[in-house]
Order: sequence, then structure tokens, then C-alpha cells
Amino acid sequence: MPLENSVGVVVPQRVRFNEPIALRSGASLPSFELVYETYGTLNAARSNAVLICHALSGGHHVAGTYADNPKNVGWWDNLVGPGKPLDTNRFFVVGVNNLGGCYGSTGPISINPDTGKRYGADFPMVTVEDWVAAQARLADHLGIDTWAAVMGGSLGGMQALEWSLQFPERIRHALVIASAPKLSAQNIAFNEVARQAILSDPDFHGGHYAEHGVVPAKGLRLARMIGHITYLSDSQMGEKFGRQLRHGEHKFSYDVDFEVESYLRYQGDKFAGFFDANTYLITTKALDYFDPAYKYDGDLPAALERATANFLVVSFTTDWRFSPARSREIVFALLHNRRHVAYAEIDCDAGHDSFLLDDAHYHAVLRAYLENISI
Repeated sequence: MPLENSVGVVVPQRVRFNEPIALRSGASLPSFELVYETYGTLNAARSNAVLICHALSGGHHVAGTYADNPKNVGWWDNLVGPGKPLDTNRFFVVGVNNLGGCYGSTGPISINPDTGKRYGADFPMVTVEDWVAAQARLADHLGIDTWAAVMGGSLGGMQALEWSLQFPERIRHALVIASAPKLSAQNIAFNEVARQAILSDPDFHGGHYAEHGVVPAKGLRLARMIGHITYLSDSQMGEKFGRQLRHGEHKFSYDVDFEVESYLRYQGDKFAGFFDANTYLITTKALDYFDPAYKYDGDLPAALERATANFLVVSFTTDWRFSPARSREIVFALLHNRRHVAYAEIDCDAGHDSFLLDDAHYHAVLRAYLENISI
């Protein structure tokens, strides 16, 4: 059954860049590939392009479906499409799998030309800054000098913010959703526990598990379970699961007793079946390292002074991992620099995952802002 107002069947595209890319870590890649999708039509002035930046487990498949797998719906399909808040009748939308990803872009599961084997743990560390630099190469390839907007939620919001700093002349609007100017110590701690679950899995083999024909599924499973706990609010978990028993009675064992346990195990098993462990490690470290104010002695207003874009910053009341207070830090720093910034704090009980959901108030805010972007 066709999705309502869908962009329809989409086809991923691939581009290879043969010029080296220098990474923030000091390493470099002699060449790399990015996988991306586009929706809508680039206008003659090339002024209606919008870049979607993905979060930790996201990728280039933002909207629509695949001909050979109609159940594989883009992760932001409720937002992107004809007549939707990000209207593809008006905008040319680009989704990209980041460098270091596991959905086709060059990353740890790619073949290292120097060895003929998968990179595995030999793939260099990448950062938010590196992703944006690679995305700029994609913009060049597509003939896009300036994005009408760059937007994303969570880690995607950090990329939108970085675009406004690294290439201020190439972005007119930045939509930073459910994000933060840097991770708190608590957030770094959650990421470290998740990484240790992977690193301590006997099947990890120092990151070269592919050579052993295994994957560290137990570690990935635990990492995802930890993540899901932080993505949901306490009220939502209570509403969805409460203390419901899986079998109607206590089993007095370490097997599943409660429905919430069953849910976490299901999510963990599913994630371990498709996501790459090295990519997970790299991506969480990129989250940890992002801090535009680091080189400014922690002075965020000074760090954001070079941004010239207009901003929409959105937070959610029950998001305790990227709380509204963190979004307001960005807002206050931008206002200090007399930048144009709109802020919306959405009352939604879904926690951090709210940015992915079809909340009427949230989508109305995005629609109103995007409709007022001049193209």
C-alpha cells in the first residue's frame, strides 16, 4: 500500500572522491565514497537544496521506499515528501551516509586498498568536522554552492551547527533539533559504557572480527539496549510497558519477566543484525569529541561568532539526554552575537526520540519555518 504523500520509490546513488581528505585526527584517506539519496528537483538557480544530516544509527535513506523492499521506509519519511513539512515539491532534499558509516559510504566494512581486507579497526577516527568537510565535497559534486538549509536531529543537529561554522558562506539556514553544543559528562559516560560492551565482547577481536567470520553481536546488543533506555522518557516507558509481565506471572529466573525487558532485547537483537560495531565505536566517539567552544576556552558565544546563518533550534521537554537547557545554550550564544534565531520547546512525552516522531506541534513548527525560507 503506497505511503501517504511519499516521494515513492527511491534509488541510492554513489560518488567517489579521488582527492585525499585530511581528518581532524591527523590521519587521512587517499580517496573515499559517499552514498546518498535525493528527493525533489534542484531548481535552475540551485537555491532550493536542503541537506539532511543523520544521527547515530541513521543513514542516507531519509524518505521513500525501495523497489525490492517496500517495507524499508526512510527514517524521516513522516517529515520529507510532497506536501509534508519539508516539502519536496519546493525543496531538493539530500540525505547522505556519513564517512565511516556502514550503509555504503567508505567506512570500517570497506576494503582497505593497502591490504585487500576490510579496514576494521584500521579505519581512522572521524569527527563531526570531518563529516561536514566530506558533505561539502558532495555539495560540490551536486553543483550546490549554498544550502538553503542544513538540518538534523541529535548528532545530525551537531552537523547542522558545524556547517554554520565551517562553511558559513554555504548555508543560509540551520535547523538544530534535539541537540547540544557538546555532550555532558553523563552523556559521554553512557557512550563509554556502550563502547565497553562492544570492546569486551570476545568476538570483537580488536576490531578485526570480519577476518574471523564473526560479529560482536552480544556487545552491539548491549550497546543498543543502553542507548534505547536513554532515548525514551520515563513517562513513555511507563505508559508503554509499566510493570507488565511477559507471561502473566513471575518466573523467578534471569529470563524475560517484564515486557520492557522483552522490548530491549528485541531492539538489541535487531540492531546487532544490521549495524557495524566499528562504526558504532567511531560514531559515539565523534559525539564525544564535538565541542565548537573547545578552542575558545569554553566560550560558546565566541565560538559561534563566525556563524551567519539564520537558525531554528528545537528541543523537547522530556528529552533528558539532550535537554532543552542544552538547546538554550545554543540560542543564547547566537543571540549574544545578534544572529536571527527562532526557538521552540515542544511538550512531548517521547523523550529524545521525539525528533523522529509525527508530533503535530513539532511538525507545525518545522513547516512554518521551512515555508518562510526564500528560495
